[in-house]
Amino acid sequence: MYRRLLPVLLLATASCGPDVPPQDQALLDVKSYIQTNLDALHTAVVDLQNDAPAPDADGWSASSDAAAVQKMRADWARARIAYEHIEGAIAVLFPELDLSTDDRYDGFIATGADDNLFDNEGVTGIHAAERILWSNAIPQRVLDFEKGLPYYQPAAFPANENQAREFKEKLLGRLVADVKTMKTQFGPLALDTASAFRGVIGSMSEQIEKANRAASGEEESRYAQYTLADMRANVEAGVSIYAAFKPWLLEQKGGKELDGKIAAGFKHIQDHYASLPGDALPEVPSTWSSEHPSAQDLATPFGQLYQTLTNEAEPDTDGTLVNSMNAAADALGIPLLP
Repeated sequence: MYRRLLPVLLLATASCGPDVPPQDQALLDVKSYIQTNLDALHTAVVDLQNDAPAPDADGWSASSDAAAVQKMRADWARARIAYEHIEGAIAVLFPELDLSTDDRYDGFIATGADDNLFDNEGVTGIHAAERILWSNAIPQRVLDFEKGLPYYQPAAFPANENQAREFKEKLLGRLVADVKTMKTQFGPLALDTASAFRGVIGSMSEQIEKANRAASGEEESRYAQYTLADMRANVEAGVSIYAAFKPWLLEQKGGKELDGKIAAGFKHIQDHYASLPGDALPEVPSTWSSEHPSAQDLATPFGQLYQTLTNEAEPDTDGTLVNSMNAAADALGIPLLP
């Protein structure tokens, strides 16, 4: 799990009211959208729990409960996208709940074993459910990585009535409860412009990290092979939060030029993402090195994606996305992150 320092959020862009300063309107949009996405996240995890098969003597499997498994996988994907839209905010506002909801398997077992993967202790959250739901389809590189971890336990569907009951009532029950707590406690909490705007800039380096982790099988949504979808959602979030700040930037000297560069940078990344099929990252070359990638590896679909991300994340080159976003933040007087 890789955390932004501060929120990167998808906003429903609203026009500024006549008496509301544009910076205040942007934060109002942030606040509203987080709550909307928390509502969507809560609905999705409740559906995930409700769609789990009723416990019976032989548990459940992808073959005997195919329809239910497909429903749960679809519910999981809805929950994942909603969480990706607001994960930066959750990490800052609810750090403990963020860990219980979104930490990866290796993070949970770093300090001790979890011999029961279906209960509400130890390994929990959205990736714990993912690991079980796709236990029959985990890529070999992910298995190779996890088998080398201390305290590793293989993933599996519930094999008996007790495991099926614990999955539904305890593992998924804990996920629903944690999301509900975040949803109900969010209302009185405050946000600020640095958290919203500068967080977009920091998210670009996380895009590169997420891609690189795929080489070792450590990527976030590694069981469902959904990491590219995660990254698309992150960039959509960046596009939309910038849109909320755009009216304010256009009031500044040089704002129109900066706006054009920022729009071009986001479009470059989104066009590249759109050209890639499916929800999984392209296959990582077996000889890949992020420090010294070969020309041959850079010519692969994964290498080309890596180049797009690293180019737009370059802070010192005029016209890149990160360079232009930094310039826009400076023009707006938005302070640096701590």
